[in-house]
Amino acid sequence: MRDMEGAPRDSVTSAASWLRCYRCWSQNLEVQVHYEGILKVDPETAEAIDPVEEVQEAVVQCLDCLHDQPHLGLALYEEDGRRVSRIEAIEDRWERMVVGTPWVASCTVGIDADQVESCSGPEAAEHLTHGAFGEAGTREFFTHVRFHKHEGEQIVVHMLVELYARSGEEANDVLESASRGELSITSLAEESRPPASTGGESPH
Repeated sequence: MRDMEGAPRDSVTSAASWLRCYRCWSQNLEVQVHYEGILKVDPETAEAIDPVEEVQEAVVQCLDCLHDQPHLGLALYEEDGRRVSRIEAIEDRWERMVVGTPWVASCTVGIDADQVESCSGPEAAEHLTHGAFGEAGTREFFTHVRFHKHEGEQIVVHMLVELYARSGEEANDVLESASRGELSITSLAEESRPPASTGGESPH
């Protein structure tokens, strides 16, 4: 880990290292769970049992700065006959996002036009971002689509992207891994980390 002011110094296996907002380091978090399910009804007891189909989506959010936490996920499992929910760190994201600093890239991504649901209207920027960087673009990165242009069967999206990384090389690698088309980075600069939350005791 890079040694920087305020960076976590305790063990990476400790929940104190990752159970916090990656932007302001607050531990004031909540989980928003959206559940849809189809259950069979027992005709003898009228209980809704035996799930036929279940879909659950969970988003962890910081209550201090109101940002979603894409480095954290909700795990469900059975323990002693009861269902337990526990927050877990996502291994390929948490250390980079919690220890890293924001980097801003000016870049273009050339993608097949059929990867973009719509390039006009109020949701065009989100569709273009998802077409360029997939889930990381809409959940992990902060993006600003400057403009896009059509070149034959392709769409070239020009954007500014903020992401968290521990070095410029890592930021470049993250962008390349997330890109769903031909990526060209014209500039990449490190920014100042947002101020830490004062709402709780800092572990650093």
